Amino acid sequence: MVAFHASALEGVAGNPALPTPLLLRLLAFDGDGDGDGDGHGPPRRALQRAGLPEPAVAVILAHPNPGARIGFATSAGAEPAQRARLVDDPSPKVRAALAYGPEVYDPRTTVAPLPDDVCARLLDDPAPFVRSALLESPHLAPSFLASLAAHRDPAARRSAVRVGEILAPGQRAALLADPDPEVRRAAALGECRRDAHLTAELLREPEPAAEVLRRGLLTRADAERCVAERTHLPALAENPSLPADLVERLAVDPDEAVRLAVSLRPELDETRRMAIDFTAAEFDRGDGVRWVREGLGDPEALRRAATSAHPLLRRAAARSPHLPPDLLRVLARVEDPVLENLLGIYHPDTPEEVLMRVFARLGGTFSAWMAETHPRFPRQGLAARYADHPDGNYRRLAVRDPAATPELIERLSHDPAVWTRQAAAGDPRLPLRRLREALHDTELASSAGANPALPEDEMAAVLDRAGVPARPPGTAARPPDATV
Repeated sequence: MVAFHASALEGVAGNPALPTPLLLRLLAFDGDGDGDGDGHGPPRRALQRAGLPEPAVAVILAHPNPGARIGFATSAGAEPAQRARLVDDPSPKVRAALAYGPEVYDPRTTVAPLPDDVCARLLDDPAPFVRSALLESPHLAPSFLASLAAHRDPAARRSAVRVGEILAPGQRAALLADPDPEVRRAAALGECRRDAHLTAELLREPEPAAEVLRRGLLTRADAERCVAERTHLPALAENPSLPADLVERLAVDPDEAVRLAVSLRPELDETRRMAIDFTAAEFDRGDGVRWVREGLGDPEALRRAATSAHPLLRRAAARSPHLPPDLLRVLARVEDPVLENLLGIYHPDTPEEVLMRVFARLGGTFSAWMAETHPRFPRQGLAARYADHPDGNYRRLAVRDPAATPELIERLSHDPAVWTRQAAAGDPRLPLRRLREALHDTELASSAGANPALPEDEMAAVLDRAGVPARPPGTAARPPDATV
């Protein structure tokens, strides 16, 4: 397929104005396989569109190419009940994709879990890798994980430990006495923060020692021994049960990592915290501050972290989408590039000026893209400010301005910078003559194909040129091959 035909087709696949008849035609496409299941299948952007109508879902479920069904199984835009209809798919690869669920790279995207009964069926799948994919999924509902506490599969019982806080006491006790040693160890790790005896037992095993020292309920003797032997001191310095005098001893430890860990303890007041000689890494996002990370919805924990002078506590708090307005204002005034990046990624009300600073500092990076796609990223006045900017990355912003004229959009579609040209090619104000030209430009075809102002006949022509067959009305794709 000619490159710009393929690019235009990819664009049309994601065009929000694509009519249902053309969508159905595109979804039935099997690439170069000509319907035998060996082609590339429909473009992924078509398979993973949000809000697919029922006829489109039916075409995908019956598609002969398992790759098409995998694309739908891993769609973050599909409703769980829609994806769940693949639970009986004849291909174990499709069922495994369904079991694991969508790969999500945008922190703002949330994926609703599959229904518990569907997960239960996948856990009984005859293919071992389907069962493993399910238990490795990050999208399982706590209710389903809790239901696994007495499952016959040790791997499933081990997964139940992930939601130990909502298990009944009898369930937790059963997992601690489980016949499988891996289940018992996982359960003990979950319970050791409340049980000094379990903590002492786990410390006899070398593998989980650091995690046990980080969270377990320590006896005075064990704590003193670990300090004396310098056993995983950075982890030990985080332990909530560490006696106060040992905390003070570690606060002046010669190891900088130990002092930093002490400085992040939740019980310290600001005077004591900032008296510790610590150094926060320039790009450390504060991901390891557990008491903040685990309390992102806790107003009191957030307030203590956000108002601290400690940069890692402030950065950890910036990851919360639940920051109240006063704390958001506090953090937005802090001159910290990492903190600003985090606000741009996670908070729905990040001020425009913070988003612009992130974009200005990091144009072309993931953080800049997250800032630019933020719903509060500025739009008004961008054309006047940036249409003639020497940096094409800024000229591209002019396309976002609702006051930009068709003449300006056309001018920017000829810009020396490819990103600016692509932004203009996807804008519905682009004159139709230029939009048609862009469809035949390899660098612009995808953006032009996704332009919602593209007429229906032009979309159909894109499908024709890409070799997408026009199926007779009512013709369904051949049922999937059960041997795949």
